[in-house]
Parts: sequence; structure tokens; C-alpha cells
Amino acid sequence: MTTIRRQYNLPNCTLVLEGLSSGVLTGGIQGRPELSTLINAECRFSNSPQKLHGGLIFLKNLTKSVHNYAQECLSGIHHPQEQEEGEQVSLEKIEGTTKHRLTWQLEQENHEERIVLELSPVELFDLVEAVDQFISDSATLPDFSLQLQPLSRHFRQADEPLGQRLLPAFLGVSSLAIAGFALYFLPIPEVRKPQPRPVEVPTEEAAPENSESSSPQPNNSPKPTGE
Repeated sequence: MTTIRRQYNLPNCTLVLEGLSSGVLTGGIQGRPELSTLINAECRFSNSPQKLHGGLIFLKNLTKSVHNYAQECLSGIHHPQEQEEGEQVSLEKIEGTTKHRLTWQLEQENHEERIVLELSPVELFDLVEAVDQFISDSATLPDFSLQLQPLSRHFRQADEPLGQRLLPAFLGVSSLAIAGFALYFLPIPEVRKPQPRPVEVPTEEAAPENSESSSPQPNNSPKPTGE
């Protein structure tokens, strides 16, 4: 078995996976070798010298935490982060700022380690993108699956009234309804059938009739003679 190193590089975040290949090529002879066994996973950010690292449990907890937190940011509903023991990874919003707190904690019998990073919105976005690239890569850990479950109604926000949560959608629908109601009372424009344009046929001018000339005609009668 050979050692493989896979990197998912984003401008602000890099996810590196190292593992063993069984020699299987994905996509035929011209495909990439399959990384089937994970040895080490590493996540680092361009603005921090610290890096998160661990094994398969760390990678599972990282992907699950990133996915749940991304859904929480989009929906505004808190997602519980149930993780496997050993290498905990958590994400939370830093109140009063636009940053996010990423916490990695390693708990073993004789060793404990903790790293806390403050991520900007672009760093969080690149972290989500790096995890998505890894999940969609069929040549890396093909047996790895992210167990996702629908969120229970128990975790729905109870402190926010239903009217406030539905207000943006209601405003959008009501705007369309008002516009349609106003258009209903506008007079229907009268459609006139286009009239054919008359075709002008050129006419020839009639020749002028023979008329007497206005110039005096010479008098051919004999002149009277004197007596």
C-alpha cells in the first residue's frame, strides 16, 4: 500500500488528508488512486500559525460541526452538535462581532490540548468549501459518510414569535399580491385591428384637347379696294 496526500486548498483555509491507498484507481486506468485509510487530517488557516489535526474521529467531528453550524447560520435555528469522544470540534458565533469561534479540544488519558481560533466570515466560508470538496471527492475515503438527520421541532427558536419569523416571506408575498391587485383595476387597453394602407396607383395625365391658339390668326380675306 502506498501513502497518498490530498489537499483541498482555499485562499484562507487548507484541509490536508494523508492516508494509504489500496491501489484501486477511481475512474479506470486514467483515474486517481483511492485514499482508503486515513492516517492524519490537518486543518490550517492562512492568518494563524496554529493548526488543527487528528485522526478519523477528528475528521468526522470537524465535518459534522462545520455542516451543522453552516445550517444554523442559514436557518437561524440552533443545531445540536453531538460528536464522538476524543477530539471535539465546535463552532459558535462571537456575540457583538461578525467573527466565529472554532474550538478544537483533544482529551486523552494523560494529555489534554485545546486550540481556539477566531474566524472571519471569509475564513468560515473557505472552511465550509474545503469540507464540501472533501465530501464530494469520490477518490478520498469512499466509505466515509456524513450522518445527517432532520432537525427536530424541539430545537426551533421559541423566543422569536412566529410573525417575526414569517415577516420577510409575508412581505414578499404581499408585495406581489398588492401589485397584482393594482394591475387588476387598470383599464384594458383597446386593441385596434390594423387597417391596410391604400395602395397609390400612378395615373397618366390626359393629353390636352386641341384648343384655339390665343395668338391672332392671319386674315386671308381680300382687302377692300378704294373706289
